[in-house]
Amino acid sequence: MRETEYETVIGLEVHVELATKSKIFCGCSTAFGAAPNTQVCPVCAGLPGALPVLNRRVVELAMAVGLAAHCHIGRVCRFDRKNYFYPDNPQNYQISQLYLPICRNGSLSIDTPAGEKQIRIHEIHMEEDAGKLIHDEWSDCSLVDYNRSGVPLIEIVSEPDLRNAEEVIAYLERLRLLIRYLGASDCRLQEGSMRADVNLSVREAGSRSLGTRTEMKNLNSFKAIAHAIEGERRRQIERLREGKSVVQETRRWDDNKEASFSMRSKEDAKDYRYFPDPDLPPVFIDEEWISRVRARLPEFQPEKQKRYQEQYGLSAEDSRILTESRRLAELFEETARLSGLPQKAANWLTGETGRLLKERGREADSLSFSPEHLAALIGLLESGRINRNTARLAFARMFDDDTDPLAYVTEHGLLTERDDSALEEAVRAALEENPGPAAQYREGKTKAFGFLMGQVMRKMDKKADPGHVRRLLEEML
Repeated sequence: MRETEYETVIGLEVHVELATKSKIFCGCSTAFGAAPNTQVCPVCAGLPGALPVLNRRVVELAMAVGLAAHCHIGRVCRFDRKNYFYPDNPQNYQISQLYLPICRNGSLSIDTPAGEKQIRIHEIHMEEDAGKLIHDEWSDCSLVDYNRSGVPLIEIVSEPDLRNAEEVIAYLERLRLLIRYLGASDCRLQEGSMRADVNLSVREAGSRSLGTRTEMKNLNSFKAIAHAIEGERRRQIERLREGKSVVQETRRWDDNKEASFSMRSKEDAKDYRYFPDPDLPPVFIDEEWISRVRARLPEFQPEKQKRYQEQYGLSAEDSRILTESRRLAELFEETARLSGLPQKAANWLTGETGRLLKERGREADSLSFSPEHLAALIGLLESGRINRNTARLAFARMFDDDTDPLAYVTEHGLLTERDDSALEEAVRAALEENPGPAAQYREGKTKAFGFLMGQVMRKMDKKADPGHVRRLLEEML
């Protein structure tokens, strides 16, 4: 059977660390990057007799994600113990939700070459994270850091509606943007605050039954996820071609070797011996609580993108770029309001801002300059008090440390020279010193004009308004 006669079926389990200051069942900090085992207490260390207390903020963030993903919010949800034994799991069980998760039956839409596609969400449940194992190859041992133990997670479980890597990446990007807009998580894959496990199977094209699935872990980038999907798809198809069966198991993807390796047999719910956690009472959620959370939901990208085109007259591309980050969108709207020039604000944020973010390897959510300073910069440029080169210098400084652009250009003597007599003298001197290019321009060779412009700007120490120089030079020629 040819490879093209197989269909890939993919479901995702996406774990997202929630942006709370303290852990889900204790008061320990969730800050990333602390020294190992410095953010641990008897509760998250799993010491006997320590009692968990649920963090209310975790419930509200889980509800917000569920509402944004069109889920039904359960009026009663409950925590269960998922029993397994592993060094990074200090209690020898994980507090999670199996029987009564907080959210069920949602969906997210993604764009595909065939049009919009709905990806169903089976459930969203709350749980605690485990610790982190560090494997030291030099000493041939493993170390454990429990700082991450007890950090609040939501697990977003999709239905097997995805068919290829492109759809998976589109779904993850849509999910990440939605969660970032909510402020529920920074979703940084490289730091582990967003992790995706890929459940993949193949079946004969046209078949309605599902094949045997494998689960792939250790995927910390969209690139690794795409490679893992393609690699596992090929591996399963090759086994079926050879008449072999696919084993249900958990596999680890090695991005360097471009291959996956078996870790252990894939457990089912019965293997974890779930039972209700006796230390945590059920959570009762009434309509009033849901309404308060729903009222705090922001305007999301699709609605915001459409509004930018209608309200500000921006192009579809500018609107898309500006709404890819909530921070960028907020900067744009406030700068547009303060300056009264929405297109100019959009140009700076899609152009120079995007260039500097890429150059410095940063994300838009990290932008720290104020809309007041960007609006002031736009005003200085539009009034002719600075030229575009000076504006770019001032913006680069403002980008890094939110420097007041007026203070910067004043301190460095970069304000445009407004003395018309001095400018006339500079133009006249440039023409007298360069009779050849002047004659060429008068003969119709327009390229000479740029040379003459450069000579005038040099004489004015680049402090003249280029538009004013151009007009005066044209008059004198």
